[in-house]
Amino acid sequence: MLSRVASSVYWLSRYVERAENVARFIDVNYNLTLGETDTLANQWAPLVYTTGDQTPYEELYGEPTRENVLKFLSFDKKNPNSIISCVSLARENARTIREIIPTVVWEQLNQFYFMVRSAASEPGLMDQPQDFCERVRLASHMLVGATDATMSHGEAWHFSRTGRLIERADKTSRIVDVQYYILLPDARDVGSALDVVRWSALLRSASALAMYRRQYGKITPSRVADFLILDTQFPRAMHFCLRKAQQSLRYITGSTAGTFQNLAEQRMGLLCSNMDYTSIDDIIDQGLHQYIDGFQKQLNLVGEAIQDVFFTPQYQSQASSTQTQSQTG
Repeated sequence: MLSRVASSVYWLSRYVERAENVARFIDVNYNLTLGETDTLANQWAPLVYTTGDQTPYEELYGEPTRENVLKFLSFDKKNPNSIISCVSLARENARTIREIIPTVVWEQLNQFYFMVRSAASEPGLMDQPQDFCERVRLASHMLVGATDATMSHGEAWHFSRTGRLIERADKTSRIVDVQYYILLPDARDVGSALDVVRWSALLRSASALAMYRRQYGKITPSRVADFLILDTQFPRAMHFCLRKAQQSLRYITGSTAGTFQNLAEQRMGLLCSNMDYTSIDDIIDQGLHQYIDGFQKQLNLVGEAIQDVFFTPQYQSQASSTQTQSQTG
């Protein structure tokens, strides 16, 4: 597969997943702050931290307010991670590979794009953004469903799945980290009714509340963290995402379990192995923030390696030359 095609498929999925996650964060945060009680009045600043965009936000808007944060995350084209920017970038990537993706996928993405673009001019949308966020989530789900149901599960599909799951793992880690260290800075709040409300909101942001309740029942911070970080059955858990992404990398390269052929596979394997053999108690003893910070750094290294190994022609040419020399040597 051409590196250009692989890159476009990979980033198309990452941008769609990113748009969906931003919509999830907005929706849950809005519901959490209904009424704007004193305790929850400052909840909009952490939302920008969750997406990792605090620096560009401060440069554009200064102090975080509900109206400005919603505009920045939803429709500000100066923010490369806003919903409208992500969907636009996904559509542009799809446009360059029209011959690879099924027609129904292109049509669904087009509908997604025009829905978001028209929503930007809807009066009063920022006052009650729940309906818009729901439309974004459903459009993303329909796009993923169309891709899975109509696209051959070959290399292109596996690049698509890898991009989507790496992005999902990153965003799940961010929301867990923010909940522990920004949304709840006062230790006196731990175990309170407010604490339960916030952890319930966190689960809802990952569509995880029903599955968590079925598995654990009572909401406790350590179990919520365990479920969203280490669970291998729930499809938005960090561990689940990385395992499936690793499977897709193996399909692309032809590697067998326990082996690797390139830096991307090696880094992904190290990260998955770390999660395979750790527990939530080990993570909490180490410090949840420290663990997730390390996780995000390693995940970024995985992403950089994927970019270099699969999407950079110069790197591919060097690797091919090295392999040829080793075979003839």
